[in-house]
Amino acid sequence: MSFLNNIIDAQNEVTQQYVDFWNWFKNQEKTFFHVVRQRENIETDFFEKLSEQLNVFNESLYFVVGMPDEDIVELIFTADGIIKNIVFVEELVQAAPTIKGWMFTALKSATDTSKINIKMEGFDFNEDNIGFYANEHPEFPDEIDITVVYPDFAEEDRQMVVNGIYIFLDNVLGELNFACIIDQIDIVRKQESEQEIVPISKLKSFLIWREKEFVERYEGVRRNTDKDNYSMLQAKLENGNMLLAAINTDLLKWDRKASHPWIMNVEIKYDGSELNGMPDEDAYTLMEEIEENITTELKDSEGYLNIGRQTAEGTRNIYFACKDFRKPSKVLGAIERLYVDQTEISYEIYKDKYWQSFEHFVKP
Repeated sequence: MSFLNNIIDAQNEVTQQYVDFWNWFKNQEKTFFHVVRQRENIETDFFEKLSEQLNVFNESLYFVVGMPDEDIVELIFTADGIIKNIVFVEELVQAAPTIKGWMFTALKSATDTSKINIKMEGFDFNEDNIGFYANEHPEFPDEIDITVVYPDFAEEDRQMVVNGIYIFLDNVLGELNFACIIDQIDIVRKQESEQEIVPISKLKSFLIWREKEFVERYEGVRRNTDKDNYSMLQAKLENGNMLLAAINTDLLKWDRKASHPWIMNVEIKYDGSELNGMPDEDAYTLMEEIEENITTELKDSEGYLNIGRQTAEGTRNIYFACKDFRKPSKVLGAIERLYVDQTEISYEIYKDKYWQSFEHFVKP
């Protein structure tokens, strides 16, 4: 029960930071409104001050600002594509007070394709010159894989074109949909296209249809892992250090993987310099405690499956497959805070519907 209380305290600390942020903002809002409206010293008198205050509790939250009319400033907070930060953007805006003249928005909203024309270094990105087609994979029937088609561009401009198309799609679909729905995107020149090109204006309706089909197929799927079988894997690395892994092999054979499409990789650092990359007893005990506390909060019956772990080279990785990304983000954010003085913990969350990240753990 004490750990549960610690988790609650850590999450309450984040909530208090939202309160502190908005209290600070309310004291500055009239000055900020004037700066944005007049466009006077907006970089130093608004952007820098707001960024500094946001960084107090999360250095990976960003924002954009605009004026839909002369009496309203819209402040949009964004996770900039980082999945684990989406929930914190949403919570920050949910905690926002009502302030006359201000509109606060969590994540960039979708915009009609006809209203978007992005210009970058001589290139235009709009509905007239961007198309797409879908790629089907019989072995992965629920994967949403699209190829985006753009007119001819030099190879040295590829990264700039990719950036422009990603910004375009981010605006067309909205930040949340762009981050969550599409599994794979490839970008090709028009002359390289292999299928009939569909206007980009039809992308939204295509994705709605595919997502609806997916949700109906996997809605309600749950799994209990108590009686699953695990494989212990051991390897010797080129430098002579050891690698150990314990993997739930029953889970990796499961035919409903796509019901848990979000993979969370938790990384815990330790000093393995004296034991061929392996942890000493104290580090091992601490990591076992951390993993047990994570699984206490993220139960398999609630949609969070512990796939296994790998230990090598001063790092332990713990892998989860999850039905959603919001609760894991909050739990691991709290755990990072709780153990910040004992060890270095980090985590990432990404979409992998068919758990292809773990193919190297499966024997041919």
